[in-house]
Formats: sequence, structure tokens, C-alpha cells
Amino acid sequence: MVALTSLSHGAGCGCKLPAAALGPLLSGLPRTANPDVLVGFDTSDDAGVVRVRDDLAIVTTADFFTPIVDDPFDFGRIAATNAISDVYAMGGRPIMALALVGMPVNVLPIETIGAILAGGRSVCAQAGIPVAGGHTIDSVEPIYGLVALGLVHPKRVKRNADAKPGDVLVLGKPIGVGVMSAALKKEALDAAGYTRMIDTTTRLNTPGIALAELAGVHALTDVTGFGLAGHALEMARGAGCRISIDWGKVPLLSGVRELAERGFVTGASGRNWAGYGDAVTLPANWSAQDQALLTDPQTSGGLLVACSPETVATVLEVFAREGFEHAVVIGTVEAGAPGLTLR
Repeated sequence: MVALTSLSHGAGCGCKLPAAALGPLLSGLPRTANPDVLVGFDTSDDAGVVRVRDDLAIVTTADFFTPIVDDPFDFGRIAATNAISDVYAMGGRPIMALALVGMPVNVLPIETIGAILAGGRSVCAQAGIPVAGGHTIDSVEPIYGLVALGLVHPKRVKRNADAKPGDVLVLGKPIGVGVMSAALKKEALDAAGYTRMIDTTTRLNTPGIALAELAGVHALTDVTGFGLAGHALEMARGAGCRISIDWGKVPLLSGVRELAERGFVTGASGRNWAGYGDAVTLPANWSAQDQALLTDPQTSGGLLVACSPETVATVLEVFAREGFEHAVVIGTVEAGAPGLTLR
């Protein structure tokens, strides 16, 4: 069987356009004046949201990427979980999906392509939604993902830009998926590590629905291709605040630090730092491994929540109820010039 990762230049969310390139592209696009567009692209949020009536809005997102693993069924599962996460990150409830499929049909057997689609369908079934159609093309690299749609009450939409000074930050999943993917591509990730990687990347961010119902939850996003630092910065810039992260409290996937110390880091982590490193204040004696982990591109990463201090216990209870045992407080939102401080 052809190794899927051998056919792609990137892996998972690590193949996103660099932040340094994406910013100028978006800045040249006109903002919509339609008052029913509750969330557009101006704050680099996870999905678009359009109000269709006073008590109903539609959440729409598209997400796809090249293989992060060689097993086709697992690749489909990871890509689908990652796409649906953007609906949860807006506080929405998914209702349907469309498949986005680009495959080198002269290289991959139909059975392999079918297994990718089956993996995606299995996750959609877990989320309780149908795959109602999609689009396919013949492409040089394997590409798979979804258009995911959801519903949310307009008053419960959780943007990434509404954090407030005094808020506490909670992270729902440990980080390190990019490091694991780099190790996997070089055959340095053992079976236990692969199991941990699949477990985190195929875990749907279902707490987003319940978190949207909490008035004390002010902002939500999910941590994906720009790493923890990049998505925290998007939250800080959108809110016009400064975010402070206690690095010692950030959960790492087991074994990830050791892999990073052995040099298994992605090229995307360096591109991420080049795109936004000037907005990050680091403590003294910050190591190259810590920088790589801070900027490590997460595929199907966890929810990042900004909530009032009084709401923290409830937020952690929501995560625990949904099986997210690693959810933890990692920092605070502070008044000040938009940026990120590590302590």
C-alpha cells in the first residue's frame, strides 16, 4: 500500500498557508456590510455565521488538508473531526456535512480512497450528522475534508474576539500533534504514541455546544494550524487585549517533549514563528524546543476558552463530562496592547 504521507509536502493543519501570507491576503478583501453576517473573516474566526431569523443562525465552515497519517481510515477520521470542530468552536450544533475530495487517482487504489471517505463518514455518524454530498477532483496530492454546517442561537454565538480583561483561559486538549506527525513521517513514533495521537485528533470538540450556553464564557476558538501561540494571538488581537500564558501549565501529549528534543519538529512551526513571533514576549532562557511546541501546528486541536473567573469551575465540569480529562487553566486575559506573553 502506498504511504499517504509520502504523497504530500505537508501534514494535516501544518499545510495551511503561513500566517505571514494569509494576513495580507485577507486584508485586501472587502468587509461585508450585511448586518445578518454575525461572524465574517475579519477576526480570523473559525467559521462564518449568518442570521436567518431572530432565534436562528447558520454556522458554515470548510476545512481540508493533506495526510497526517498513512492509514486511510484514520486520515478520514482526523480530517472530519478537525472540520466539524469549527462548528463546535462557534458554539454551534452540527447538522450536515459535504465531502471535499482531491485524490491522485492514478496512484491510489479506489479501495484506499474509499477507506478515507469511510473514516470521515464514521466521525460524521458519531456527531449525528449525514454526509449529504460533496465534490471530487483528480489532484497531485491526496486532499480530504468537509464543509460542515451547524445551527446556533444568534445570542449564543461564541466568537474568538470577545475575550475580556480578567478572563481566565482554559485549554481543552494537550498539544504536540505536529511533533508526533513529524516523528511518524520518519518512522520514529511508536505504537503507543500513535494511539495517543489518534485518540486526541479524533475526539470531537462537543463541549462547545454546552459552553455556548454559559453567559460567563466570552470567547471560543480551537487550536489548529497556527499553534497555541497563533490562535491565542488571534483571540488577543480580536479582543484588543493581552493574553498571558503560564507555559508550565500547558498540557503536552505524553512523549512529545522528548520527541521535540530529538529534533522531530515541523517546518510549519518555524513558519508560524516567522509570521507572528514579534508579537510574543518570551521569558529568559526560553529553549528552542519550547518555541517549537508553542508554535506546533495542531491538527484537530482543543478548544481554547476565555471565561470569567466565576465560570471556570463550570467550564472544567463541562469538559470533564464530555471526557476531556486534560482540560486545564493555562492563563489569563489582561488589559493592554494586543499580544501574547509567556511566563
